[in-house]
Amino acid sequence: MADALLLPRRFLAPSSAASVASSSASTASPPSRWVLSSPGSPLRARLAAAHQHPRPRRLARHKVYAAADSESGEQPKWWEKNAGPNMIDVHSTVEFLDALRDAGDRLVIVEFYGTWCGSCRALFPRLCRTALENPDILFLKVNFDENKPMCKRLNVKVLPFFHFYRGADGLLEAFSCSLAKFQKLKDAIAIHNTARCSIGPPVGVGDVDLLDGASPQEKPAEASPR
Repeated sequence: MADALLLPRRFLAPSSAASVASSSASTASPPSRWVLSSPGSPLRARLAAAHQHPRPRRLARHKVYAAADSESGEQPKWWEKNAGPNMIDVHSTVEFLDALRDAGDRLVIVEFYGTWCGSCRALFPRLCRTALENPDILFLKVNFDENKPMCKRLNVKVLPFFHFYRGADGLLEAFSCSLAKFQKLKDAIAIHNTARCSIGPPVGVGDVDLLDGASPQEKPAEASPR
């Protein structure tokens, strides 16, 4: 009985199937689909031969879905995104002055923005593309609400607002620019992003003392038309 083979009921002769059915009816357990075949039966030999050439299986088709990132469910805000290593956020006056000093003779474009400013949000994707197209330019992002005293001293009244700095030349240009007038920004880049060698240490922001403890007169900034 140790070499007996389990066979489906449909492979049994009618007499064998009837006997199995009668014996199964006498027990309380549900009927089984499998019965035992003796080791030397012709049916077992046929099944063994068929087993040597099994039919190919059909593989089930499965759709593969990308696993979602479970670590951070929240997407970054639009103003938290950066185009690359040449676009950085400035969170304080000291960081702003240090960034200008460390930039050397690189052209530095500073964007003053507000998280509530619709014009800033509309312009931002275009600004990111410009940063990718000009990896030699340093782009600084300054949140107006986080740096109000500094922005007031720099005469930032309308958002988005841009400053252009370069080495010992200091402040090159300052203007407001919306998405509809983005060509103005591109023209300024073409003018100021030329090969040059400044003489002397970086002048920073000029005569404005950004580290003065006295708070300038507060006035809300306005968003420029899109």
